[in-house]
Amino acid sequence: MDKTQQEIALTQLRKSVQKLGSSTDTYGDPTLMRFLISRSMDPAKAAKLFVEWQKWRASFVPNGSIPDSEVEDELGPRKVFLHGLSKDGYPVLLVKANKHFPSKDRLQFKKFVVHLLDKTIASSFKGREIGNEKLIAILDLQHISYKNIDARGMITGFQLLQSYYPDRLAKCFILSMPWFFVSFWRMISRFLEKGTLEKIVIVTNDEERKCFVKEIGEEVLPEELGGRATLVALQDVTVPPLEG
Repeated sequence: MDKTQQEIALTQLRKSVQKLGSSTDTYGDPTLMRFLISRSMDPAKAAKLFVEWQKWRASFVPNGSIPDSEVEDELGPRKVFLHGLSKDGYPVLLVKANKHFPSKDRLQFKKFVVHLLDKTIASSFKGREIGNEKLIAILDLQHISYKNIDARGMITGFQLLQSYYPDRLAKCFILSMPWFFVSFWRMISRFLEKGTLEKIVIVTNDEERKCFVKEIGEEVLPEELGGRATLVALQDVTVPPLEG
């Protein structure tokens, strides 16, 4: 799609959002393009998703962000790490699945997913949000057991990402998938959109691992994953405030 076609699609999206009783006035083209891309450049579908996102954001994150204090139980195990920017400039989020256990508080778990996605994306802001920032997720399944498996949690996480963070995922790498997890993954995959599945890479051999390390960068990956960095827990990362 050329620039002229994009501009036409953006104009149609704005008009469709107005017809739905909302506004795009405070959002730039990069933000709106994410919604169009996630709906195959269909302005009507993108507008519906955009309005749903606005309503969800206003009700679920009324203060603009979810503080650590609201997700302390999920932060406690120190299972999520934030590791700087990849070679392509994407923030790298690492999840150590062997430190995760299915949550008894589903609302807090949803808040935790939003908390970690917001914080990861914000870590790539250069003073001000542009609107098209993406992230790379790494799910490390090394040393997991059946008690760590949380199919419902994974489905919830991916559905939040698909519904309210359109086109934010650059790529998701899954490492060290054990044989007993394969059937769970097949079930989870049925809940994922085609566009999401296309961004997921299951690393299964040495050659794929070399490509994974090269794409992320050794200076960003922790030593146990082939890099030179030290693990930094999500709650230990300070995200600078936005300008203005």
